[in-house]
Amino acid sequence: MGEAVLAIFKRTPIIVGVLIICTISIPVHSAVYVYRASDGSLMLTDHVVKSSEYRLLRKTANVRGAAAIVQRGKRFDRGNPSAYDRLIQQTARAYGVDAALVKAVMHAESAFNPYATSRKGASGLMQLMPATAERYGVDDIYDPVQNVRAGVHYLKELMHLFDNKYHLVVAAYNAGENAVKEYKGVPPYTETRNYVKKVLRFKRRYSKTF
Repeated sequence: MGEAVLAIFKRTPIIVGVLIICTISIPVHSAVYVYRASDGSLMLTDHVVKSSEYRLLRKTANVRGAAAIVQRGKRFDRGNPSAYDRLIQQTARAYGVDAALVKAVMHAESAFNPYATSRKGASGLMQLMPATAERYGVDDIYDPVQNVRAGVHYLKELMHLFDNKYHLVVAAYNAGENAVKEYKGVPPYTETRNYVKKVLRFKRRYSKTF
């Protein structure tokens, strides 16, 4: 057993501010949830909060993951474009995927916010759907290392499936591989076509730095 924090943090203009609630006992290995309230404050708790007033930012596998968030004291919604370059390069190299493509997808998906969560349930830097995260053995979908590894692994499989054709790989990442197979190319979805253009534009930009 260990001590964990159930707390609300008020946002300041620069960083997340001071602890203002209380401390409770939570098993070290219990899941911990990080929520943002409608007023911008952040709440850490050991249970799911079912209220429209709170939006889930991150679920960590244990207390240590939540503690790391608090200790960093950084803003939760502004990603640093270069913060994950080393992780991107190492993971891309391990799977034989173009690092510029990985960063381009990350940029389009989450804008480098590791706690990004879409209304459809996609989460983290690479915006993994729960089923995709489970498929690649992710137990903390908001952990950058696990999230990026799974996203890159998926990109690797898509590269193999679509013969290294980037526009098809990117389309499949957005709309699903079955949609690309069905239409034998980029599906005629406005969102997907705009997404492909955006990612490939980002890829050209990042190819100059990787």
